Amino acid sequence: MHKYSHFLLLISVLFITACEKEYEFQFDSPKKIAVGETFNISVKELNDQPIDKITYSFDGKSIDKPSKIDVSNERLGKHIISAIVFYGTKTKKLTNTIVLLADKEPTVYNYKIINTYPHDVEAYTQGLEYKNGFLYESTGRKGKSTLRKVNLKDGKVLKKIDLAPTYFAEGMTILNDKIYQLTWQNKIGLIYDFNDFKQTGTFNYGQSIEGWGLTNDGAKLIKTDGTEKVWFLDAETLKETGFIESYSNKQKVKDLNELEYVNGKIYANVWQKNILLIMNPKNGAIEGIADLNGLEKEIAKTQNLDKNDDVLNGIAYDKKGDRLFVTGKHWGKLFEIELVERQ
Repeated sequence: MHKYSHFLLLISVLFITACEKEYEFQFDSPKKIAVGETFNISVKELNDQPIDKITYSFDGKSIDKPSKIDVSNERLGKHIISAIVFYGTKTKKLTNTIVLLADKEPTVYNYKIINTYPHDVEAYTQGLEYKNGFLYESTGRKGKSTLRKVNLKDGKVLKKIDLAPTYFAEGMTILNDKIYQLTWQNKIGLIYDFNDFKQTGTFNYGQSIEGWGLTNDGAKLIKTDGTEKVWFLDAETLKETGFIESYSNKQKVKDLNELEYVNGKIYANVWQKNILLIMNPKNGAIEGIADLNGLEKEIAKTQNLDKNDDVLNGIAYDKKGDRLFVTGKHWGKLFEIELVERQ
């Protein structure tokens, strides 16, 4: 073929290509929505180009109808919505992030002090639990971390073991005659026999970042890692099986620390905040907030507190007696309190 013909062919191809409109997609979905509401998603092609088909998914699960999507049974927090667009011989995947919020404002609680008990001011309290009339406590800091059994009435330590100096102990809980204790940044938990405190094993963390708070619901271990996430661990394998995220009707709450399971709800304190969160274990919704600022003021009457360190930490619940106990790091008192809805 003549060189001139090649040149004309090339010009023609370039002209046709230039005349073809490029595909440009717009994926519309809400950024935030209350979990009790439904919402719509859609994809538009902005240059009037034909689309053959669009498929949608929510966290990888197929969505049959992109209108009035119901997420009432989903956990709160971040989720991924995807659309795959089919056009001609091509496909394009589009993704958006949506945040599910609680559908109600949390109930606010004040408190009443029912009883006050002595507490070891040397205890850098990380975890606290009540069982059979005694308190079990995990204390932190490298070289000072302990696991201890404590007399509730006088605060005396009845049994104690010291952890290896490489460990910074964190939360603890008791389940099936075993004590489970977290370490902060070593990525392992320690397992003890409940009766003699002899270590019987360890377990590794999975996707959770660090070890902060620990409790159980009678079947699963429940763990925080310092973020807004609350992780669930299989009691037999100690593997993480899933998580929820702590959200109110407005925002996430991170720095979740010490935990306690109380009457079907997760109680959590927030690092350096004198509050207790009451969370729904199914979806992470913050259903209540207890303002405990007055307790720190009570402690400050007789102690000089480091406000950045000597903070509220330690929640225990006596299910049989329906008693709630709280204390703090280096606090010389432990309080039995009753939560009272603010009017």
